[in-house]
Amino acid sequence: MSRSPGTRAEHEKFCRVEGWRRVRNARGRTGSHRVTYELALSDTRVLRTRISHPVDRSTYGPRLWQHILRDQVEVDEDGFWRCVREGVPPERGLPAQPEEALPADLMYLLVHRVGLRESEIAAMSKDEAIEALRRYWSGE
Repeated sequence: MSRSPGTRAEHEKFCRVEGWRRVRNARGRTGSHRVTYELALSDTRVLRTRISHPVDRSTYGPRLWQHILRDQVEVDEDGFWRCVREGVPPERGLPAQPEEALPADLMYLLVHRVGLRESEIAAMSKDEAIEALRRYWSGE
């Protein structure tokens, strides 16, 4: 991937693709010459990045670029460029979402009424969990 500093426009595209929230706009604000974005992470941290106005094809200097990657968006260059060019957000260590998660109420009933251990329930499909609850209610 490219090792050259990105542009302001690419920086903003990165934010849009990954789903950052725009919290401050440079337009119409006296003394403000940056657009600010925030990204809430699953570990409760909130990342903030600022893009100098105007958001155009101006290239960042190498030191500022490294600061943005390391300290603001917390991603390596490969992850940044993959997001900008291919639309693939960077891997941030989020837990994988199960294909078919069991509803919380079903889990509760299986643990507290049926008496199953969470490890047993975790190995079940949704249909198997419903069947276990059905058997409990029917007295089988």
